[in-house]
This record gives sequence, C-alpha cells and structure tokens, in this order.
Amino acid sequence: MRLKTNEIDTIKDTIHALLPDVTIKLFGSRVDDEQKGGDVDLLIISEQPVERPAWTKAQIEARLTRAFHGRKVDIVLDAPNLVHGTIHQIARTEGILIS
Repeated sequence: MRLKTNEIDTIKDTIHALLPDVTIKLFGSRVDDEQKGGDVDLLIISEQPVERPAWTKAQIEARLTRAFHGRKVDIVLDAPNLVHGTIHQIARTEGILIS
C-alpha cells in the first residue's frame, strides 16, 4: 500500500467526521507497491443509508484533495440506498481495509 501512516490517519479522520460508522477500503493503483503516482481511490461502506450522498462524496473528496496538496481523491460510496455497479464489487474484492 502506497500511503503513509499520517495519510491514512487523515483519510480516517476526514471520513469519520462526516460518516462516523463506516468501513473504508483503499483500492486501485495505490494498493500496488510497484506502481508510481496515481490518485487515491477509496471505497466507503455504510450499513445505513447515506443522506445527500453526492454532497457527502464531494465534501470528502475536496477535504482530502486539499489535505493531500492537490492529489486527486476518488470516492465510491456503498450504502443500501445507492445504486451499485461493477466498481463497487471490484473495490470490495480488491480493496485493502484501512478502517
């Protein structure tokens, strides 16, 4: 996993401030230690419906992008009230649990 401890802490703190009871997984290129660069892809799994999911996703992405000095952050939300696509299955299967 190509994230530093302080970056993981920032991810957890930022997400849990808006969505306290969720599971967070890192997926995509950042799980491969052989790759370089790339954005930060995160799957956020909630057992409860997420109100205002587009706003919540945008808030998390903006806060993390600022915290990571412009590095792009992509959020995939997985909650009972949201449509699930192929990306959700890939992220659940290939993702690394960080919280």
